[in-house]
Amino acid sequence: MTEPTPARADHVAANRAAWDGFAADYAEAGRRSWAAAEPTWGIFAAPEADIGMLPPDLDGMDAVELGCGTAYVSAWLARRGARPVGIDNSPKQLETARALQAEFGLGFPLHLGDAERTPFPDAGFDFAVSEYGASIWCDPHAWIPEAARILRPGGRLHFLANSVLLMLCTPDGEEVPVAEKLERPLFGMHRFAWPDGSVEFHLPHGELLRLLRASGFEVEDLVEVRPPAGATTSYPFVTVDWARRWPCEEVWKARKRG
Repeated sequence: MTEPTPARADHVAANRAAWDGFAADYAEAGRRSWAAAEPTWGIFAAPEADIGMLPPDLDGMDAVELGCGTAYVSAWLARRGARPVGIDNSPKQLETARALQAEFGLGFPLHLGDAERTPFPDAGFDFAVSEYGASIWCDPHAWIPEAARILRPGGRLHFLANSVLLMLCTPDGEEVPVAEKLERPLFGMHRFAWPDGSVEFHLPHGELLRLLRASGFEVEDLVEVRPPAGATTSYPFVTVDWARRWPCEEVWKARKRG
């Protein structure tokens, strides 16, 4: 359900508790992603060639994954020559990430913390990325300006989240499949509190565009993700038939001015 925004600490603590509870269920998926030869994105594993989440010139870049979870995106970045750093709000998720680092013999810094208020210095990174991390679990009014702060001029921000259309067609309740009709208003959408205790954030396109620009970014692309033919998913909230007709996910690509 959509609710007014309470004090900041409320959703940060709620999501830490929720993701500490979810973490064991995501460990095996994290391992598969660490082992993957090529990146795939979203709940239907769209190929990198179709999405372009990663810049082609990653070699030597300082990169940060905001809401890294099991840190498989950071692993993909490291294998492409970047110097990644991951930050996540869940100690249990980071336990899995560190175990996978040891299993795959690939190390990079991992920080426990909130992507809305990171410990990183100004202008420390060339690239910031989030796939279902800060992009949905942090308040965009906080994490997007924070991403701008820690990026260098010309640095890129790419993030993947649920589409606005999917959120508008999602009924209240846990694991209720997305509908083929509007279930909630567009105006006023921001904070979504779910029955399992977790809290997501989603903005209408116009508001998000204005927020990115006000934070110092120029939007370079918006990709409405369509699953590949024959795609499958273990997530119950949307079917491939729905997602092949309407986008269930979207990727925003922005560059910091300067």
